[in-house]
Amino acid sequence: MRLVVTTPMAILVDVADVRLVTAEDSTGLFGIEPGFTEFLTVLTVSVLSYQDAAKVERYVAVRGGVLRVRGGSLVEVATSDGLAGDDLDTLAKAVIERYRAEADAEAKARKRADKLHVLAIRGIYRIVRDVSGDSGSAPGAAEEELR
Repeated sequence: MRLVVTTPMAILVDVADVRLVTAEDSTGLFGIEPGFTEFLTVLTVSVLSYQDAAKVERYVAVRGGVLRVRGGSLVEVATSDGLAGDDLDTLAKAVIERYRAEADAEAKARKRADKLHVLAIRGIYRIVRDVSGDSGSAPGAAEEELR
């Protein structure tokens, strides 16, 4: 049986001789062996495992996705994000590291967006104040806060 796991940016796994695939959807854990019936399901955020011809177990962490079995000989998984590995502990550490890096990047982007939002509101306030003839705060203060 062939297993193909893809993201929008990469092919994570493409193995031709797989004996068993184990995955998880909202109903729980399930296994797929060669000859499995046609099947389509939505995966949860989980770790998919597969056993190659030498009975070595390998893993793919997936951020949800869709799993499809075709003809009992092809298992296709499309996921928004994933990470493949041979060792579960190493994979877990890599996933945690990646999620932390993504969370940090998102927090920095959010902080920058908040500052830009404040700057825009202050700019609008200055325009309204100038049109109404009111005088007020020193120009450039908001720009300094952005830095």
